[in-house]
Amino acid sequence: MTKFNDTILKAFRGEETDYTPVWYMRQAGRSQKEYRELKKKYSLFEITHQPELCAYVTRLPVEMYNVDAAVLYKDIMSPLPAIGVDVDIKSGIGPVIDNPIVSLRDIEKLGTIDPESDVPYVLDTIRLLTKEQLNVPLIGFSGAPFTIASYMIEGGPSKNYHKTKALMYSDRKAWFALMDKLADMTITYAKAQVNAGAQAIQIFDSWVGALNVTDYRTYIKPVMNRIFSELRETNVPLIIFGVGASHLITEWNDLPVDVIGLDWRMSIKEARDLDVTKALQGNLDPAFMLADWEVVEEKAKQIIDEGKAHPSHIFNLGHGVTPEISPDRLKKLTTFIHEYSRR
Repeated sequence: MTKFNDTILKAFRGEETDYTPVWYMRQAGRSQKEYRELKKKYSLFEITHQPELCAYVTRLPVEMYNVDAAVLYKDIMSPLPAIGVDVDIKSGIGPVIDNPIVSLRDIEKLGTIDPESDVPYVLDTIRLLTKEQLNVPLIGFSGAPFTIASYMIEGGPSKNYHKTKALMYSDRKAWFALMDKLADMTITYAKAQVNAGAQAIQIFDSWVGALNVTDYRTYIKPVMNRIFSELRETNVPLIIFGVGASHLITEWNDLPVDVIGLDWRMSIKEARDLDVTKALQGNLDPAFMLADWEVVEEKAKQIIDEGKAHPSHIFNLGHGVTPEISPDRLKKLTTFIHEYSRR
């Protein structure tokens, strides 16, 4: 194995680096030919239940693109069956839950997670990767309570989160009971990933941008503060990310996190102008990856230049890799980021 590359860990911690490190959300899978062939035989959950196969999928983009981190191949829904949630990932739809939450009684029925017995395959995959296969850090992750709750209440993906908000506004006791249950799950699950070898943790609050600042402070921020405060004990970098959540950036800056992930709606400079002090991750709009290379390069230069003006910056897309994005384009972009940012 080649020398371990810890550049991204330095960037996560706000230290100076020789170049701008890069990884891509959903880099494992989606557009890779090898992954698509596997998906003809196995579902997402079937892949994650086979550590050797899951490690291969996780490792593949590191070898193909030369990115500076691996991100564990799994879904934010992975721990939910352990607490009693019947969830399935349906092609073209996403997570579908047959027993959605409607009352406090449903929440009280939820169990707790014991990662070693409930999701041993996740931990075995991490051990395989970090002990034998990777020369870059492995990022583990978990969904945040609001985002997980939205699926549990809506029964699947939603465009407006009306049922979720209705429960939040009308039954505070039920809402905070659910937040506490999911916070406990998130903390236990993330800590188990670190204990198995994950060297950073990203918490995906993908859909919390649906809330305004006042509601975020009231209904979400306390539980997120508890999650990150308890995860600080792991001594690994902690990252928060959401989509359409630029209006919450200063709230996130207050949390005990190391890195804030930006989508494409707010530039690196705009975040710094708001006195955001954390390391920033992002934030090329994935749609750019389908444009002419000259367009991609120009936008990447802008993001890198803004990132280098303040320590520290980790290049990423503003959301995940889509199936249409060419693996060759991702490899070319990674090379460009490394070379351009060294100048």
